[in-house]
Amino acid sequence: MDKILDIANRHDLIVIEDACQAHGATYKEKRVGSIGNAAAFSFYPAKNLGAYGDGGMVVTNDFQIYKRIQKLRDYGQEKKYHHVEIGYNRRLDTLQAAILNVKLPLLDRWNEARRVNAALYGKLLNHPKIGLPQVINDVEPVWHLFVVQVDQREKLRNYLSEVGISTGIHYPIPIHLQPAYQHLGYQKGSFPITEQAAERIISLPMYAELSADMVSYVVEKTIGFLSE
Repeated sequence: MDKILDIANRHDLIVIEDACQAHGATYKEKRVGSIGNAAAFSFYPAKNLGAYGDGGMVVTNDFQIYKRIQKLRDYGQEKKYHHVEIGYNRRLDTLQAAILNVKLPLLDRWNEARRVNAALYGKLLNHPKIGLPQVINDVEPVWHLFVVQVDQREKLRNYLSEVGISTGIHYPIPIHLQPAYQHLGYQKGSFPITEQAAERIISLPMYAELSADMVSYVVEKTIGFLSE
């Protein structure tokens, strides 16, 4: 973030943090979401802090950004029935807010449980065919996902499913290969490292309630398959 902010300052750019999977994470002891000009958080049910339906939040300490977001989230209204621009209906309903208020005090405890599980995965998944996630200096992640890289990903996923272990892929198609961004002119091969990763990543089970025995079971089955 320091390098990104330096570039932004030199070119008079706004920095918007995508913190949708980073509730409670820190960079140099600063909470992610408090570093740029504004940040977006997702409250999708599967997030570290999730509601019972879709929801999200934008945070900022810039008054102009705050006023703009306030209008955009409420049909572009400056005040009731006065629409100054085309906006959206993006207001968080009170039921979701109530649920989030109950869950928020538990977030740090849940994140710590995820860190414990991630550390156990990192210790036990000691195999040359597994690429483990790396944590860079000055960062304390909250492990919304635990993503490893393997060859023969689909065969591994199918095997793990057969032994009762669910996995995911986040995300299978790089942005530059999505039809929505074809107008940018990128093609397969434009970002080879990204494309290689998208073909090898697999998300192993990760949530606060995951027990050490469950992690050990996932590791046992994963290494067993890769060792055949």
